[in-house]
Amino acid sequence: MELKDTVAVVTGANRGLGRHLATQLVERGAKVYAAARRPESVDWAGVVPLRLDVTDEESVRAAARLASDATLLVNNAGISTGAPLLAGDPDAVRLEMDTNFFGPLTVTRAFAPVIEGNGGGAVLNVLSVLSWLHPAGLGAYAAAKAAAWALTDAAREELAPRGISVSALHVGYMDTDMADAIPADQKTDPAGVAAQALAGIEQGLPEILADDVTRLVKQGLAAVPAAA
Repeated sequence: MELKDTVAVVTGANRGLGRHLATQLVERGAKVYAAARRPESVDWAGVVPLRLDVTDEESVRAAARLASDATLLVNNAGISTGAPLLAGDPDAVRLEMDTNFFGPLTVTRAFAPVIEGNGGGAVLNVLSVLSWLHPAGLGAYAAAKAAAWALTDAAREELAPRGISVSALHVGYMDTDMADAIPADQKTDPAGVAAQALAGIEQGLPEILADDVTRLVKQGLAAVPAAA
């Protein structure tokens, strides 16, 4: 997919990886709707601020009506509560699933007809190495990202006949607010991750593995799980 002259909607674009994705898309010649729950937090030129809360279906529908020229959707908005599945707050577990799974599902359902009506295009889902690696302490996040991986694969098959490709970006810790507590030497530069993601969209890659940890975990998926 040629990104020049693409019309992109990037959720969670006001900070972190989303901001890098939106900025780099503009640099590549795309028109970009920078979507956020608070559009006033989109505080730089070159993008179109767009109000969108992925957990609010009416907000999503309204955004799809406003961004009616979209040809690329980047499902980047996400949350990490740090909740384990069994001992964690059930509301936190539900929030993870609502944001990280039902959020991109709702947004994709709303924008797929828009993209199809504009001649086709692409969807990028920002996932995680924890789509495949499921530590107990981050059980809620891992479960939601694993579900989003399944969503990505199913949507790829469903949307292909409609002229829409679907890619997944898998990455470990990035140097963003979400990973503040992680040592710097364990984090990846989000600008570099954004560049890899956009290159992957251009190449039509179904999966984009953005760091060595992610590539190693993917290679080990067939291994027998270690005993507890």
